[in-house]
Amino acid sequence: MMIRNTLLATLLSAMVAVASFPLSVQARDGTRATAPDAQPAPQVTKRGYVAVNGVNYHYQIRGKGKPVLLLHGGLLHTELFGPTLAMLARNHQVIGVDLQGHGRTALGERAIDPVDMGDDMATIVKQLGHEQVDVVGYSFGGAVALRVAAQHPQRVRRLVLISAGYAQNGFYPEMLAMQAQVDATMADAMKDSPMYTSYAAIAPRPQDFPRLLDQMGAYMRKAYDWSEDVKKLAMPVMLIYGDSDMFRPEHEVAFYQLLGGGLKDAGWAREHMSRNRLAILPDLTHYEAGASPRVAATVLTFLRGKDAR
Repeated sequence: MMIRNTLLATLLSAMVAVASFPLSVQARDGTRATAPDAQPAPQVTKRGYVAVNGVNYHYQIRGKGKPVLLLHGGLLHTELFGPTLAMLARNHQVIGVDLQGHGRTALGERAIDPVDMGDDMATIVKQLGHEQVDVVGYSFGGAVALRVAAQHPQRVRRLVLISAGYAQNGFYPEMLAMQAQVDATMADAMKDSPMYTSYAAIAPRPQDFPRLLDQMGAYMRKAYDWSEDVKKLAMPVMLIYGDSDMFRPEHEVAFYQLLGGGLKDAGWAREHMSRNRLAILPDLTHYEAGASPRVAATVLTFLRGKDAR
């Protein structure tokens, strides 16, 4: 019971942190709600659905420039990136996809699995007319972004993973215990939370929320280790964490080392410097990272790198 209460408190605090950031969200009844401190962003220029492997994914496009596929965290949706979405869309064409069961994308009957969604995102990119895109993923969206890069490297120009790991053991042990408790029995306790009200405002089937919790819980209880896939990534990669993230610092450094970074001194002329990057930002938690302007600024710097094509 103590673990479950702690988990609910953690989820609710996460959404309170995020809830001050989102752009205006249009509900199913056509009304709009805008956070008082929301930052302006380019308007949506195109939105629609792409049906892939039994899932009807909702996407929205904002801004102009090099295309960026933006993937949100678990139990969130694209608009909740807030300032990150706004800042990216002022410099790039941002393709925000609501992942399976999230936002305006219905849950359907398929199990939630980042491996399957990695294939789906590559198909969406191609169907939207792009041979390559930069991919930015946060938390659960980072897991999906990593799978896109590992399974379809030809589709990914640059990869940014925000508060995401490569193996289940990267989480602190207490986080694993809390994640193991996620299931449909939490739904009633969350009905008055920003997490649920944000979901219910735009989900095609709000009644699927308990099933979504079951599906996300099943995903989080499943062991994984993608270290061998990480070693094969050839595109430039940036890892971004808060110094108070839910991932262990040892895991973050190990991730960077799997990418070839942090293994030796860069050299006076940078002759031994990896083209991959690791950023650990101060005074930042996992729950704030997706909508943090500091994270967005770090992402933009990496996407503008001199070897970006």
